[in-house]
Amino acid sequence: MLDVRRLRLLRELAHRGTIAAVARALAFTPSAVSQQLSALEREAGVPLLERTGRRVVLTPAGLSLVRHAEAVLDRLEQAAAELAQSREGLAGALRIGTFATAGRTVIPAALRTLARHHPGLEPMVLEIDPADVADALRAGELDVALIHGYDFADGPVHRVLSTEPLCAEAMYLASAADSGHTAAERVENPDTAAIAACRDLPWITATRGTLCRRMTVRHCEAAGFTPHVRHEIDDFPTVLALVAAGQGVALVPELALTGPPPGIVLTRTPLRRRTKIAYRSGAAHHPAVSAITAALRSALPTPLVAEPEPQP
Repeated sequence: MLDVRRLRLLRELAHRGTIAAVARALAFTPSAVSQQLSALEREAGVPLLERTGRRVVLTPAGLSLVRHAEAVLDRLEQAAAELAQSREGLAGALRIGTFATAGRTVIPAALRTLARHHPGLEPMVLEIDPADVADALRAGELDVALIHGYDFADGPVHRVLSTEPLCAEAMYLASAADSGHTAAERVENPDTAAIAACRDLPWITATRGTLCRRMTVRHCEAAGFTPHVRHEIDDFPTVLALVAAGQGVALVPELALTGPPPGIVLTRTPLRRRTKIAYRSGAAHHPAVSAITAALRSALPTPLVAEPEPQP
C-alpha cells in the first residue's frame, strides 16, 4: 500500500523541483525527505527518481504516480469537506491569504461578517504574493486565498487548485496635477490615449517579476513605447505619494485609491485587474470555504464590478 504522506512529498517535488525546496516548505530536513521518497520507491517497486549528482528528476513512472497522487489528495479533500458538512456549526482555524490592497479594503469587512455568522471559526490572515499562493495552498499553509491577474498579464493556471471570480477593478493612470489642483481629481471616461501621452514621462512600476510590473510594461508597449522606469515600488500608497511629488506616472488599481493624496489626477483606463478566490481542488464544498467566499462577496466595495458566481 502506498503511503499518502509520501505521495504528498512526491507531488511537492514535482511542483517545487528540488528536495531542499520541499524540505523548506514542509518543515522537514532534506535527508528526511530523501528517506521518505526512497521508502515510497520501495513501496512502488519501480524507480521514481533519477539522481544525477545533487539533481533529482522524476522518472516517467514517477510522473505517472504524481498524477494519481493529485487525484487521491483531491478525493481526500472532498472527504474532509463532506465530514465538515455533517458537523454542527463551523469551528477551528481558517487560514486566509490575501494581497495588500484587498487586505486593507475587503478582508476586514469579510471578517466582521464571518464573526457574526460563524463565531466558532478562527480566521487567520496572511499577506502573501499571489505568485506564492499555489505552493502555500498545496502545503496546507492556507485554506483559501485571494489572487489576481491583469489585462495583458494574467496569473498562472494551477491544475491542483480551483478558482472562482470575485471582482474586477478599473485601472487608473495616476499623474501629477497642475499647481492649481489641491486634491486628487478623477477623470471617469476610459481613455486609451492617456497612456500613450505619457511616453516621454518617467514611470513608477512594481518590482521586477511581478504581474503588476508586467501589465504596465506590456500595456505601454501596446501603446507604442517602452516605459522609462524610474522607481520600482510595490506599495501603492507609496506609489501615489511619489506621483504627487512629481516623480512619475503609474497605473494603479481601484482598490488602492482609498484616500489618495492631494496633487494627482486619476484617469480611468480600459484595463482591469481581476481578483479570484483560490482553494485546493476538492475543497469547493467545504462549509468553511463556502462561508468565507460568501463573506468576501458581501464585503466588496460598491464601485467594484462583481464577477458572476460560478454555476453549480
